[in-house]
Amino acid sequence: MKSKIMDFLGIKYPIFQGGMAWVADGDLAGAVSKAGGLGIIGGGNAPKEVVQKNIHKLKEITDRAFGVNIMLLSPFVDDIVDLVIEEGVKVVTTGAGNPAKYMERFKEAGMIVIPVIPSVALARRMEKIGVDAVVAEGMEAGGHIGKLTTMTLVRQVVEAVNIPVIAAGGIADGAGMAAAFCLGAEAVQVGTRFVVAKESNAHANYKQKILKARDIDTVISAQHFGHAVRSIKNKLTRAFDEAERAAFKQDNPDLTIFEEMGAGRLPASVIDGDVENGSVMAGQIAGLISKEETAEEILKDLYEGAQAVMAKEVKRWLE
Repeated sequence: MKSKIMDFLGIKYPIFQGGMAWVADGDLAGAVSKAGGLGIIGGGNAPKEVVQKNIHKLKEITDRAFGVNIMLLSPFVDDIVDLVIEEGVKVVTTGAGNPAKYMERFKEAGMIVIPVIPSVALARRMEKIGVDAVVAEGMEAGGHIGKLTTMTLVRQVVEAVNIPVIAAGGIADGAGMAAAFCLGAEAVQVGTRFVVAKESNAHANYKQKILKARDIDTVISAQHFGHAVRSIKNKLTRAFDEAERAAFKQDNPDLTIFEEMGAGRLPASVIDGDVENGSVMAGQIAGLISKEETAEEILKDLYEGAQAVMAKEVKRWLE
């Protein structure tokens, strides 16, 4: 299996590790990059010093390619943009906004820019401003999501743009990766499976929630009155559901309640291990993940599994 994105980024495997806030730190991203994938540090809402510490930690682990995910709605976004340029980061992925205002600086620094997008319209817009590729992320993914499934989104984005497309959302094994390649993707981005990697510093309670999850154990919160988020069912998701039901009955509901309910809930679960009152973000594919492995083992299983699936299907069709 070869793709342009592998040569473009200098990676062994066409696999990105998702830039998950509070989870994707220097240890995890460093392990993924060292093993041949593209490790990505999740900037989230973290201040410059925290992201810088993670970049330095990653550089201690490997000198291979890595990226930083910049959340464009972060109050520290300008500082993070300064930081990635200062640190010579070669790849940035972006989310929650339009990176247009920073493109000139990114390109002057020789950076590869890859936004995460939820629709064809945004993919086309990103191509026009000069990004190098896009991550087409379906609603099966954990965390903040759009409205289209991975299968429908990836296929349409591939047809709509002339830049590489990375598929994300609901991919955790070789069969899922093979399916994404058949849809026209040149790489995949994987999040939930890497949360339970041995190098992940996510709390053991968080990991266990994913390892024990069934196919129907994730729900979408705040999809009508806020920013839709997919996570594993718990007390917090039930509280969100009750708040939405109440809001539907009001003529002018106070929507700030949804922001307040979600504030600080992700670190509460990832760092402190409160998986009942915290936000346990995970994708629908969590039901397929049953063991903790090293980042290298995950990458090899995905890549070799995809090769085996595709070879088997080719043989079946030729018989």
